[in-house]
Amino acid sequence: MKHAQPAAGEADGKHSIQRIAVASVIGTTVEWYDLFIFATASALVFNKIFFPAFDPLVGTLLAFGTFASAYVARIVGAALFGHFGDKVGRKSMLLVSLVMMGLATFAIGLLPDYKSIGVWAPVLLLTLRVIQGLALGGEWGGAVLMAVEHAPANRKGLYGSWVQIGVPFGTLIANLVFLVSNAFMSSEDMLSWGWRIPFLASIVLVGVGMYIRLNISETPSFRQVQQSREQVKVPLFEVFRRNWSQVLLGGIATMSTGTSYNLLVAFGLTYGTQTLGHSRNEMLSVVLVSCALCVLLLPVFGRLSDSFGRKPVILAGIAAEALFAFPMFWLMDMRTFSGALLGYLLMMTAFAANYGPIATFLAELFGAKVRYSGLSIAYMLSGLLGSAATPIITTALLQSTGHGSSVAWYMIGSAILSALCLWLLAETMGRQRQVAMVEGMAS
Repeated sequence: MKHAQPAAGEADGKHSIQRIAVASVIGTTVEWYDLFIFATASALVFNKIFFPAFDPLVGTLLAFGTFASAYVARIVGAALFGHFGDKVGRKSMLLVSLVMMGLATFAIGLLPDYKSIGVWAPVLLLTLRVIQGLALGGEWGGAVLMAVEHAPANRKGLYGSWVQIGVPFGTLIANLVFLVSNAFMSSEDMLSWGWRIPFLASIVLVGVGMYIRLNISETPSFRQVQQSREQVKVPLFEVFRRNWSQVLLGGIATMSTGTSYNLLVAFGLTYGTQTLGHSRNEMLSVVLVSCALCVLLLPVFGRLSDSFGRKPVILAGIAAEALFAFPMFWLMDMRTFSGALLGYLLMMTAFAANYGPIATFLAELFGAKVRYSGLSIAYMLSGLLGSAATPIITTALLQSTGHGSSVAWYMIGSAILSALCLWLLAETMGRQRQVAMVEGMAS
C-alpha cells in the first residue's frame, strides 16, 4: 500500500506522465523558439534593420545588447512568477507566461524599422524583448516542475531532461524557418520583410501550446502543499533566507550551459558568416544538424543521471565543454562546412551532457513550498551570467584579438567556475528518493 499511493499521486498512470512530459516539451519549445528567433535575427539582420547607423560589428554588439536585456528581465520574471507559482499553482503561471511570450514575439514581427520611425524602432524592440524575458522567467521553472513533480522517483532525471528538449528543438525550428526563408527570397527581401515571418508564425505554436497545457493537471507536490496549508507568504524571502547558497551556487553551476549554447547559436552564427565567410544557409544548416543531435542526446543523459547521479553526468559535460573549446574553433577556422559541423557537434554533445540533468538537479535543491521560486531564480541567474554575457563578451574578444580561438579561453573559464560551484553542492538524487519513501510511508 505504501508504494501504490505515491505512484497515483505522482501521475494518473504512465500515460498521464507521458502526456505531461509532451506538454512540457511543446510549451518550452514555443518559448525557446520565440527566444532564439530573436537571437538568430540579432546575429543576421537586426544590426542592419534597427541599428543601421553604426559600424556592422558595433551594430551587432548593440543587437546582442538588446538580446541580453531579456536576461535581466528573466530574473524579475522568475521572482514574480515564482511567487505566484508557489502560492497559486504551477499550471496557471505556465498559461500566463505562454500568452505573454507569444504576444510579444508576434508584435516584434509587426515593428517598423529604423528608417521608418528612427530611434523608436530599437526602443520598441527593447521593450518587447523585456516582455519576452519576463515571460520566460516564469515559463521554464514551471515546465520543469510539471514534469519532475509528476515523475516517479527513479525517472525524475529522464522527465526533467524532456523539458530541456525545448531549447534545441525550439532553436532547430527557429533556424529552419530562417533557412527556408533564405532559400526562397533574396537578401534584400529578407531584410525588407522576410525576417518578420518567423516572428509572426509563432502565434500558431502558441495556440498549440495553449491547447495542450489546458488539458494537464496540477502537480501532486503543489496539491499536497495546498492541502496542508503550508504555503509561505512570500516565497522569494523564504528562498533567500533559507536557500540563498543553493540559489547562488546553483546559478553559477549552470552558467556554462548558457555560455556553450550561446557560443553555438548566437556568436557562432556571427563568427561563421562575418569572419569566416560562410553563407547564412551554411551556418544555419550547421546549427540545425547540431540541435537535432542535442534533441536525441538530452534524454539519454537525463536517464544516465537516474542511474549514476546528477553530479557525475553534469560534471562530465562541463569537463567536455572545456576540453572541446579550442578544438571547436580550430575546426571552424579551417573555413570548411565539415570542419564547422564537426566542431559544433562536439560542443553540442558536451552541452547535452551538462544540460540534460541540470533541470532536475536544480529542482531537487529546493523544498516544494519554495521550489518554483528557487529553481527559477537560480536558472535565470545562470542565464544572466552565461547566456546574456556570452554574445557580447565573445564579440568584443573577436574585435580586440581578431582570432576566434581567443573565445575558447572564455568558455574554459566559465566551465571551471561552474564545475567548482557544482562540486560545492550536494548530490540530490539519493536524497530525493529518501524523501519520496518517507512521504510514501506517511501517506
